[in-house]
Amino acid sequence: MVNPVHLRTLLEVIRHGSFASAATRLGYTASAVSQQMSALERDTGVTLFTRSARSAVPTEAAVVMARHASKVLTDIDTLLASTVKAGAAVTQELRLGIFPSLATFALPRLVRTPQWKRLGINLKVFVGEPAQTIHGLRTGGELDLALVFQVGQGGLAWPSSVSRQWIGDDNFRVVLPAAWGIADGSAVSAEQLADMPWIMHHPGTSDATVIERLFASCNLHPHIAAYCDDFNASLAMAAAGMGAALVPELAMLRAPEGIVALDVPEIRLARSIFALQIAGKQTTQVRLFMDQLTDVLKDRQIAPRTSSRPA
Repeated sequence: MVNPVHLRTLLEVIRHGSFASAATRLGYTASAVSQQMSALERDTGVTLFTRSARSAVPTEAAVVMARHASKVLTDIDTLLASTVKAGAAVTQELRLGIFPSLATFALPRLVRTPQWKRLGINLKVFVGEPAQTIHGLRTGGELDLALVFQVGQGGLAWPSSVSRQWIGDDNFRVVLPAAWGIADGSAVSAEQLADMPWIMHHPGTSDATVIERLFASCNLHPHIAAYCDDFNASLAMAAAGMGAALVPELAMLRAPEGIVALDVPEIRLARSIFALQIAGKQTTQVRLFMDQLTDVLKDRQIAPRTSSRPA
């Protein structure tokens, strides 16, 4: 019998163009994806990929199978959603840890969709910074799912019992007070920002270290007007004319009037968004929630794109 997990992996391989990109999307290794595709070939008796030392090219049979698999998996999701709804008399609770700016954007949009009410999920939300929600996974069942961000490669750690799925990247933008007279969307160099006051993260945090190194690589050594780890406060201070700031796009959705966002080619930074859960304990509620979240995030171009994830 064909394993639906293998069909879902096949879809991701076809969509993203390689085993490695599909692995990043699904939270597997490229080797695990290759093994799943080999198992699918054995189960179906069909060659799905023409393999070489450096690539695996899908055959026409793989493309046809993926086309039909999409409908099959949709039917399975509908079946599961209907089952969850039928069992709604017994509360199907999902305990979610989520960071503030993602909660502000995604949760109101998600729970207002017509599909949400049909899922029968009782969502219990814990809003906190990544270190807090990761702790909730570690301490033995306080959370079913944690949505966290990571800037650069350091700053967060989780045990081997936690699995990770990359959701997408949230790009940072350079924002300035509108009163400084630079037009919104203007392209400027880092050098032009060198003498301006800046609102920066508190020193010593992993995010601050990444930003400091990025600025140093641009020969940008800012005059510090304020230290602040709250993006809403940073935006408010920028709008009041206190300084420039580097703020992720999700945090700018409710930005006050009085700021402009610039294009600074030398300053390119994004925070990666991940879904964390205890390995092997993905529930139907978690999978249905993640499907809905992916749809919501597509509106902000945060959901994974067809290109491979940047390093």
